[in-house]
Amino acid sequence: MSEPQGVLLYGPPAAGKDTVTAALAELSGRYQQFQRLKVGSGKAVGYRMGSAEQLAHLEAAGDVIYANSRYGNTYVIDRPGLRAAFASGVPVVHLGQVDGVRALLEGYSAGWVTVLLWCSRQATAERSRGRGDADTSARLAAWDTTLADLGANPGWAWDLTVDTTDHTPDAAARLIGQLLVERAGAAQT
Repeated sequence: MSEPQGVLLYGPPAAGKDTVTAALAELSGRYQQFQRLKVGSGKAVGYRMGSAEQLAHLEAAGDVIYANSRYGNTYVIDRPGLRAAFASGVPVVHLGQVDGVRALLEGYSAGWVTVLLWCSRQATAERSRGRGDADTSARLAAWDTTLADLGANPGWAWDLTVDTTDHTPDAAARLIGQLLVERAGAAQT
């Protein structure tokens, strides 16, 4: 039996992770955004809101695969959350740090497809302002950090790279879906 499939979307803020995930869900209902556990405040859509106590319990049980802090919050990829996500479809995990990508690939065995979604710093600024972000300057700082992260990991190989200023979300979703089909076919031979 082949491993369950998952999609890992990496990229700077406003590169299109949410939009491409929505396009994947339109392509097939089996795709669903993995809702990371978020300890903090602010935007709750796309997250499972949790407490510091909940995080401490997951850490004590060894169930934290990756955690990072940004925008005054802690974002967690946890083993129980991933198990539940795989049980109901193909999870699409969003990350903005290569360390998180490594931790997920090493910490949770699955047929992961890694996708670098990219856009220019200017596109991030325009998209952030266009969606009404109150913290566009923090998003641009995160874009800078993402670029530095990629530069610090020059040997990293992505399964697919998509510039979202050149590809529509639907086109990106089709490319990802095609790659998953190819991978599933190769795993069966």
